[in-house]
Amino acid sequence: MGDWHANQGPFDIPDLPNYIPRRLKPWIFIFFVLIVQFSGGLYLAAASDMVGTTALMQEDILMAGYASLIGLAVNFAVMFRIKFRFSNRTQLIAAGCVLIAANLICAHTTSVPVLVATCFVAGWFRMQATLACNSTIQLWLTPVRDMAIFFCYVYILVDSVIQLSGIATIYTAFHMEWEYMHWIMIGLLALMILLVAILLKPVRGPMYIPLLGIDWLGALLWAGFMMGFTFICVYGNFYDWWEAPEIRGATLLGLGCMGINLWRATFLHHPYISFQAMKNRNVIRATLVYLVFFTVMATEHVFEHTYAANILGFDETNLIDLNWYVFAGIVVGCAFTYFTFALRKWRYKTMTAIGFALAAVYLAYFYFTIDYGVEKEALFIPLFARGVASVIISIVFLTSIVQSGLPFTVFPQALTINGFTGAVMGATLGPALVGEWLKHAMAKNASLLGANIVSFNPDVAHVPFGELYGMVQMQALVVSMKEIYGWLLIIALVALLLILVGYGPVRPWAIFPKWRTVRKSLWRLAGR
Repeated sequence: MGDWHANQGPFDIPDLPNYIPRRLKPWIFIFFVLIVQFSGGLYLAAASDMVGTTALMQEDILMAGYASLIGLAVNFAVMFRIKFRFSNRTQLIAAGCVLIAANLICAHTTSVPVLVATCFVAGWFRMQATLACNSTIQLWLTPVRDMAIFFCYVYILVDSVIQLSGIATIYTAFHMEWEYMHWIMIGLLALMILLVAILLKPVRGPMYIPLLGIDWLGALLWAGFMMGFTFICVYGNFYDWWEAPEIRGATLLGLGCMGINLWRATFLHHPYISFQAMKNRNVIRATLVYLVFFTVMATEHVFEHTYAANILGFDETNLIDLNWYVFAGIVVGCAFTYFTFALRKWRYKTMTAIGFALAAVYLAYFYFTIDYGVEKEALFIPLFARGVASVIISIVFLTSIVQSGLPFTVFPQALTINGFTGAVMGATLGPALVGEWLKHAMAKNASLLGANIVSFNPDVAHVPFGELYGMVQMQALVVSMKEIYGWLLIIALVALLLILVGYGPVRPWAIFPKWRTVRKSLWRLAGR
């Protein structure tokens, strides 16, 4: 992947006019990418408000939110082709218009298929606009295109915006209505389009690369597989898994789409995702680590909100304030990874061990302290550790994909696999497994607790049934959470032990090729 980079002189962006100071130009693109990242079409933090004012269920809103991640992941395989086909000006204006339309649709529609399709398209264009901005300032961030450094910037931007977007959404809904978040983002997107139209020149690369040789049918089939997988994870508990025809249908759709794609990859010269990308050792290793890591961290999606709201009695504003703790962890985690992994070139093994050790700290803290009277400030340590651990694992293994030795024409396909396993599977599979585990643990513990209360405390006969049932369910919830935290802690410690005894001398020497090399590779691909 790497080649030597000579000193290229003072950094400049030819898209912007010369009367804008050079030092200001990169910050204009950072402003654009912040607007794009904030505008997701749908804001999951407002899910409870949307459920209360529309006919949508919690699962419908989650499915739409994850559809945005699927659109983002599918875009990876062709994002460089699109970058060399259109100017930054065209990409940003098109993305801004699509995201405005997505915000309008998501604020008004109650149709689940429309909502899901809109978020999928919004995710695609959000990723493309993000690439247009970030690739433009890449040499400003790291003149030698060291991707470990670049990904520290990417994750402090993307993961921080996720937390800040949730905070902004809740406070907007608290002081006004949840729909106002959409109108605020529409205004910011309109401002971005206006600035792009005024300031940016339609500068395109020296080589025009048409959108030829792209397997668009393969893209559609991979999106179908990811949608089917996500549908099963999101709606499985609601529909009682494969007892329902909806889950069986989604399973057939997902397996059918994947089977057709694998079959087509055996004879197509340029499939959307090739076997070369699927069989790459670094891609497989990253997938396995993501599966384990995000499964043990799935309590983030299943337990934290329930524990803070139902047991600790936090309202929505106190709940969303917990995002500040995670935000602090993300900032510190990116800074730590930058100074150790990116600059000092610590080994992948060392960084992975640190990530899993922090995951164990997160799980152990909740296992030993979960109770009815925990103060909000006491949750800082586990949530901070979770934020640090997540960005370390994400940066390290995304860098490993760059260092996988894949040719550039195949490398974006590996990014699509990484996006699906890291973002989509990480957000859906673990929570689905832990949620089902919690349901069975609750039933078992409620039965045991109910029998013990009746046996050892005859006075409960005078307690109203509704109040007694509520007490049993609350106690069963705490006991079940502690039980699951304990088992996940054991899994995390076993994974940490396997990492520590493994041999891993590899360090992050991942250097991105020059854009001239990238253009030549894509031109050869288009000319097939």
